[in-house]
Amino acid sequence: MQKAFQKLFFLSLILLFFSCQDEEVTPSTTDKYSHNVASSWVNLALDMVKNSPGFSPPVAARTYGYLGLAMYEAARPGITGYKTLGGQINGLSEEAIPDAEPGLEYNWALAVNAAAAEILHACMDGARAENAGIIESNLAVQTSLFKSDNSVAVVERSLAYGQQVGQAIVKFAGSDGQAECYKSNFPANFKVPTGNGFWVPTSAQLIPLQPYWGNVRSFGPGNPDVAVDPPLPYSTEPTSPFYKEAEDVYLISQGLSASQKTIAEYWSDDPGKTATPPGHSLSIAKIVVSKQGVNLGKAVETYAKVGMAVHDAFVSCWKTKYQYNLVRPITYIRQQMNQSWTPILPTPPFPEYTSGHSVQSGAAAQVLESLYGFEYAFKDNTHEQRSDINGTPRNYVSFADFANEAAISRFYGGIHYKKAIFEGVGQGRLVGLNVLKLQFK
Repeated sequence: MQKAFQKLFFLSLILLFFSCQDEEVTPSTTDKYSHNVASSWVNLALDMVKNSPGFSPPVAARTYGYLGLAMYEAARPGITGYKTLGGQINGLSEEAIPDAEPGLEYNWALAVNAAAAEILHACMDGARAENAGIIESNLAVQTSLFKSDNSVAVVERSLAYGQQVGQAIVKFAGSDGQAECYKSNFPANFKVPTGNGFWVPTSAQLIPLQPYWGNVRSFGPGNPDVAVDPPLPYSTEPTSPFYKEAEDVYLISQGLSASQKTIAEYWSDDPGKTATPPGHSLSIAKIVVSKQGVNLGKAVETYAKVGMAVHDAFVSCWKTKYQYNLVRPITYIRQQMNQSWTPILPTPPFPEYTSGHSVQSGAAAQVLESLYGFEYAFKDNTHEQRSDINGTPRNYVSFADFANEAAISRFYGGIHYKKAIFEGVGQGRLVGLNVLKLQFK
């Protein structure tokens, strides 16, 4: 009896030992997971931005930036050789990001899943009643994909860790003072400056969009203050460079080719109809991630860099816009050339210089080049489901190719002078370079 008891006792010890060994394994890396979970959240964010009131381009870009950061930090312990961005990003301490427990197994896709849900709840719930349910539904769907292949302990631990990371990023995001920025696009307390060559309303919207956005915290240090040349000196003299620049806008509008008109409409990316211009850049990132079939680690790095780049692009651009407060082409041309002139695209309600499309596409191109190369050809199918414009997928031979086309589209649309476009792309590239200075590894 005693021998049988001893045998049973030692057998129990062996089983306990091996059960502990199963738990204390060498943790898996993000290499074993596809990009699908991260891409599903990007897809959802793009769709919700399109359908949520108040998500102007700067507001949308903020959401994309924090989503990318949350997903990256949730997966980062599983990306071999990669570092936290805590202690590098403006206002985010290293201690603010929770650590995964060493020696334990995590499913990094589930961690990303939970973190993405947390940050999107914070950014999107208040804008539209159905957003919270949509987010919870995606969380449940993505979680269900991994339950059968993982122990209950791994599933619970991974979701809990992702939730902790997500909550840390929610707290960080809230400290920028823009938690409900979708409600304050046109602050009534803003006094519109007046003066020669200054912006004046071009529609019934008398207060310009997000006039204080240039003071919003950036991710990359130095991004609000990247060097930008001033616009051409304002003048109404027909021989002046400024008049000639406005005349270029007027003349191109008189003879737009079918191709130029298609480009203008394709890149308009109006709020309420699309995920806005920064969403178009994030959509391109998603297209590339899918085309390459990258793993989860490369995907979240891509989404973080593009998201932060387009966010900072709008901070930098908006600071420039309200520094110079330059008159729009539609105002100048109607005053000096043709009082009944109307471009093919409506002019958005904020100052002219520099071009937001140009800055954000330049920033996105800069970071995408660093990840996938300078001569990366791709097909952009972002608008293939649209019937209100020619949304036929467009082919690009490089990221610079898409950025330059997105930028010049605003010239064809009659919205910007050429200098705002060319300087804007350069400004965006400087913003992108500052994001690339963050040490991911």
